[in-house]
Amino acid sequence: MASLAHAIHGVQKGTLSHYEFLQQVDRLLEEGQTDSTQLHDLLNEERTRILLPPDVYAELRNRAEHAPPPGASANAERTVAQTVRSVSSPPSTTASSIPPTASWRDVIPGEPEKMKGVGDTLNNRFVLEECIGFGGMGMVYRALDLRKLEASDRNPYIAIKVLNVQFRGHPKSLIALQREAKKAQTLAHPNIVTVYDFDRDGPTVYLTMEFLSGEPLSRMLRHPDFKGLPLADTQRIVTGMARALAYAHERGFVHCDFKPANVILTDAGDVKVIDFGIARAFRKPSQESEVTVFDPGSLGGLTPAYASPEMLEHREPDPRDDIYALACITYELLTGKHPFDRLTASQARNAAMKPQRPKDLGQRQWKALRSALAFERDARTPTIARFLDEFGDGRKPANQVAMMASGAAALLLVVGGAGYYLASRGGGEVQKTAAVSSGESPPETTLQALPAKPAPFSMEAVERALSEVPCSAMLASAQDGAVQVQGFLPASFGTSRLKETIGGLPGVQSLNLNVQQIGDDKCSAVHLLAPYWKQNMQTAAPASIHTSPRDAPLREGDALVLDLATPPWDSYVNVDYYSSDGSVVHLVPSPRARANQAPSSYTATIGGAGNWVVSPPLGTDMIVLLITPAPLFDGLRPEAEQAKDYLQVLDKQLSRLDAKYGREKIAADFLQITTHPRNFQ
Repeated sequence: MASLAHAIHGVQKGTLSHYEFLQQVDRLLEEGQTDSTQLHDLLNEERTRILLPPDVYAELRNRAEHAPPPGASANAERTVAQTVRSVSSPPSTTASSIPPTASWRDVIPGEPEKMKGVGDTLNNRFVLEECIGFGGMGMVYRALDLRKLEASDRNPYIAIKVLNVQFRGHPKSLIALQREAKKAQTLAHPNIVTVYDFDRDGPTVYLTMEFLSGEPLSRMLRHPDFKGLPLADTQRIVTGMARALAYAHERGFVHCDFKPANVILTDAGDVKVIDFGIARAFRKPSQESEVTVFDPGSLGGLTPAYASPEMLEHREPDPRDDIYALACITYELLTGKHPFDRLTASQARNAAMKPQRPKDLGQRQWKALRSALAFERDARTPTIARFLDEFGDGRKPANQVAMMASGAAALLLVVGGAGYYLASRGGGEVQKTAAVSSGESPPETTLQALPAKPAPFSMEAVERALSEVPCSAMLASAQDGAVQVQGFLPASFGTSRLKETIGGLPGVQSLNLNVQQIGDDKCSAVHLLAPYWKQNMQTAAPASIHTSPRDAPLREGDALVLDLATPPWDSYVNVDYYSSDGSVVHLVPSPRARANQAPSSYTATIGGAGNWVVSPPLGTDMIVLLITPAPLFDGLRPEAEQAKDYLQVLDKQLSRLDAKYGREKIAADFLQITTHPRNFQ
């Protein structure tokens, strides 16, 4: 276990990316140096759970479930392989052509067992550019479709799920992927990810699907600053999730592993449910006789914190299992906490735990949520439609409200006197002009809507709204109600929501956004440095950093060259590279670039000597220029370290410099870059 312990230490230090760590685990499993018992022992250590990110920990547990048992004979696999080699014709891609005791690696004899990763190409068509997540069956990548690129498609990217090595070795893995593709193709809904097809490239089996630009809901919920959303925002997300589940239930499928990581909040503001990989039929349509042959639930994959007691007891699936998971997520959206402190439903039931009512949640909504969280199936909300109806905002349909308003106005007109005004809810007025003479029939009345007086524009309201966006760095300017916003915005918030927030303020006539969306992994850095970025952007000659040449494409193996400019005072330059794997690399000062003192209004090009070269992990990263009036640290920091550890130390140092020299002497600028494989066009 020394090798695995060393690998975990590498992840913690930032010297190993998540992908490289899992590759090492796969290699140890393939070589027989590690078995299922050893992996389970390691996973049971509390230290392992703390050191590894949740997604990596879950993927390691998945490998443990499919790792070879202790003492497994190495000859057993060779015997099966020899039997398969007797097949003269190449196998087809149908599940029925694979012998029940063989794995996909057996069908492709003699090929080395290598897991495809960033930079590899599948079937000379799909270039794997960035690992964007882990699924229960493998890893998910953003991929460039060369055929779409050749056809000048405006959106040439797709997502690809590649089965991991251990899952490929499972006798039913290809059947599982084929079933997932078929089920997902059946589930064509705006709130469910679109799945295209499944295929193979040698021993690599993969699934192609719609690429979603956005973030998993789990990132928002797990952020340390997340304390819950207002009810209206929660209902919007819950409605999207619920519609997806209701659609699947109508077609006889239960998701069976519904959790925040399987919900994507897209940049366009949509809610998408993914990973129906182990979805199981709770009623069997006549045309789907094959579901009785293969049960995807036999591959495991449920997430304990969101699994109903019945799922944990391996009972037959039921839509109410998904309802329990949906209710847990709904509670987290409202409060920022799991209703049972992330204990399993069985543990919470045995401990007689009861969820606390979320703050400001109405009695009607709380009753609906509490019913959906019931430990017993019979007591749980029976359908998604019922939950949506009971958890909704309780408003009547618009046409019914209009009729009620009309009736109220008519009543007031009958009992009121001549010449009065009735204030409308929207701030306008309804005027009655009529005279009532003694002994005469009331004349016909006329209603005339007067235009509401427009509310005045307030720059303070715009700035206040921007300050409430978490983990952002944004500045606004305005002229005659035309608002311009520049800066950096978390992708989990999204530009659509920002447009609604600012565009809906009184007096805003138009809105122009010049913002870049950042991932949650960069959130802590932007949050810490946002005040210094704003201060910098408001100066006449701000400090700046950008690639040289500006917006140059960055491919694997390219030198990273940067142009920077300092503000009009003597300063110290600090340049840090925040990688997508959670580490930060200190470019300046560093052993390769120790000198970092700069005169007033200084410009320079750094990296031209090939000091820094683009290398994996590839993806979207951030470079931060930080200008300080004195050295940040007494000596050099480690060339690379975990970003979360560095930011804690940086926060203290900046507070010290701020107090001594003033905030106006500290400046920051952000540069977001995307790195590509060597063959990217």
